[in-house]
Amino acid sequence: MLMLIKGRRIPGGLSGVVVAASLLVGAVGCGGGDEGAKAADEKPVAAEKLCGGAVSTEARKALEVITGSTRFEKTDETSTVAHAAEEMIGVFSPLSNGSSGGNGDVCRIYTPAGTTGDELRVTWHLSLRDPGNEKPAPKFTPLDMGEGAGAAPDEAFVGLACRGEKLPGSAQNPGHIRIGVQRMGMPKEAEGDIEALTRAYATVTHSVSLAVAKQLGCEGEAGLGPRASFEPA
Repeated sequence: MLMLIKGRRIPGGLSGVVVAASLLVGAVGCGGGDEGAKAADEKPVAAEKLCGGAVSTEARKALEVITGSTRFEKTDETSTVAHAAEEMIGVFSPLSNGSSGGNGDVCRIYTPAGTTGDELRVTWHLSLRDPGNEKPAPKFTPLDMGEGAGAAPDEAFVGLACRGEKLPGSAQNPGHIRIGVQRMGMPKEAEGDIEALTRAYATVTHSVSLAVAKQLGCEGEAGLGPRASFEPA
C-alpha cells in the first residue's frame, strides 16, 4: 500500500510514522517563526527553477502540455544537472578499467500537492559503448538529435557522444550519454493530442540534454542545436 504525502508516494509501512511526523510539523508550524519561513520555501515554483535551471522557455511550455501545470514542487538541491554531471564524471574514469557504466537520476518533476498532473523522472546513463545503429522500441519516433533520439507520448530520450576535458580520454573514446524523460507511475494510454505530447517530451528531453552537454563541456555541445529537432532520423 502506498500513501501520497505532499505529492510523494510513501511505502505503507512508513505511513504511520510519516503521518505522525506531518501532524507534529503542522502543529509546530502554527507558531510561525522559522517553520513559517520553511512553509514559504515549499511554495510551488516556475518550471525554469526545476532541475538546476535545465528547463528552457520551450521546455517550460512543453511541461505545461504534459502536466497541465505551470507550477511545480521545488526540486531538491542535489536534483540538478550540475550534480548529475559530477556523478557522470565520477563514473567515466573507471570505464577504461572495464566498468560497464553507470546511471542515475537528474531530477524528478512533481506537480503541486493535491493536483493530478503527470509526474516525470529525468534520468542519465553513461557508458563507453557506441549505440551505433541500434533501433529504439517501436513506440518511439526516431528523431535527428545528438547521436540518436526518440520520442513517444509518454517518454523520450536523447543520446550524446561527449568529448571534453572533464571526461579524461574522451577525445579518443567519447562518453556515450543517454538522457531520458519518462512519465512515472503505472503504464497507461496517453490521452489528448498525441503528436503534441510526443513533441513536448522531445522538447523537455532536449533541454535537459543540452544543459548536461554544457555542464560537461562536451565539444560542440555534443552536436545538439539550441532547440529540439522534430525531423525524423
